[in-house]
Formats: sequence, C-alpha cells, structure tokens
Amino acid sequence: MRDLNIALVQQATVWHDARANRELYGTRILDLAGRADLIVLPETFLSGFSNEAIANAEGMDGASVRWLSGLARETGATITGSLVMRTDELAVNRLLWARPDGSIEHYDKRHLFRMAGEHQRYAGGRERLLVELHGWRICPLVCYDLRFPVYIRNRFDAAAQRLDYDLLLFVANWPSPRRHAWRTLLRARAIENLCYCVGVNRVGIDGNQLHYAGDSVALDFLGEAIVELGSEPGVITATLSAERLVAHRERFPAWLDADEFELRL
Repeated sequence: MRDLNIALVQQATVWHDARANRELYGTRILDLAGRADLIVLPETFLSGFSNEAIANAEGMDGASVRWLSGLARETGATITGSLVMRTDELAVNRLLWARPDGSIEHYDKRHLFRMAGEHQRYAGGRERLLVELHGWRICPLVCYDLRFPVYIRNRFDAAAQRLDYDLLLFVANWPSPRRHAWRTLLRARAIENLCYCVGVNRVGIDGNQLHYAGDSVALDFLGEAIVELGSEPGVITATLSAERLVAHRERFPAWLDADEFELRL
C-alpha cells in the first residue's frame, strides 16, 4: 500500500437529464486529471434517485458506461458512482468501478430503500464487491447499505492474514431530513471496522422536491474528518495515509475480539 489520493465530487444532479449530468460531472472529473487515484461520484448521478428513471435505463454496453470508461482513461484515475441500469428484464441501482485500463467491475445495491418503493421496482444485489487499488482493499457500497453493519462488517481473513478491506466507500442520495443519521453512521462504520470511510452525497433539490444537504466526507479510522464538504456543490481531495492505518490496527487490534457469524442472504 501507498498513500491514496481520493477526490469527492458533490454536485446538484440534474433531474432525469443524462446529457446535462454528463456535462456537469464530466467537467469536474476532467479538472481532476493527474490529481487523484480515485474519483467518487454520488448515487444515480446521471438521473437522480427516481423510480421513473428506469424508462431510460441502459445496459453495460450503453453510452453512459462508455462515457465513464473514457473519462477514466483520460484522467488516469479510477472512477466510481452508481447508475440506474438494466440487466435482462430487471432494473438495478448499479455502482460502477471504472479503471483507466478500460476494465469495469460493478456492485448492485443490496439494500433497497422501501420507503421510496425502490424494492418494488429494482432488483437487489447478492454479493459485496471488494476491489484493489494501489495495494488498498476497497469495499464500495450504495446509500441505504450504510444502515446495515452486519453486511458491511470488516472480517478477518485467516488464510490471507488480513482484514477484508482498508477503505469503505458509500455513494448516496441521502436527503437532508436524515442528515444526522448520515453523518453519525459514516463515523460509526469507520470506527467499528478499523478503516477509512468515505461518503459522497449530492446537494440541491430533486424532482420529488427532496432537499439534499451534501455532507460528503473522508473519515479516518477514528471517525475524524480528514476533509469535509458542506451543503454547496464542490470538489475536494484528500490523501489517505497507509502508514497511519497500519499503525492504528497494530495499536488497537479490536478485530481480534470480533464475534464470528455467518451471513445468510
């Protein structure tokens, strides 16, 4: 592991307008060329969080995936965020992990937000995604997943002699009435999992008249903010120290006392 440079892109996603959002986010992404190893965008950043966005959902061979892959190549950075996508006859809220070499991995949101009917219109994922970047193990998740610590738990792999991940990542459309939960749970996930934790949310008002306060943040393993955005659009970068993470885990090896369990999905 070496230190990891990460960029948080917090913007007011345009409602149901993929072209406008490609221009909005594309400009911010290109400005980060050479400045970040990893660029993080919000959940459903080309449409906003909407059940009606299913009508325009693309597949993995669509223009949006090609566009994101092209930006990764052009900036030399890995880019992640989620899109409303279609697989066969089903729609999914899919986080993409687009690398500069053109390869793409994905994670389909496991926990669907029933209070907005997401569970009735979308299919849920079954497995976490663990990816590597410059020696870092990273677990990227989507919005409502943040509320489910058992699924997220950073477990020790005895065979590999390491924890599952070093960085926990959430992309979100988390409305401001639940702002306290967003801020609190991000810090809890960082502390309990002995890892860095990054959350990227949107700002502004969407087509359902929901307000988003942003509060995108990069937290260390103690839940302390390294960088933090407020409620306005912005882009901010942070450097995550590999040395500090290793030292903390050696000094405070709480994972040695963790309970063993099996997760049934």
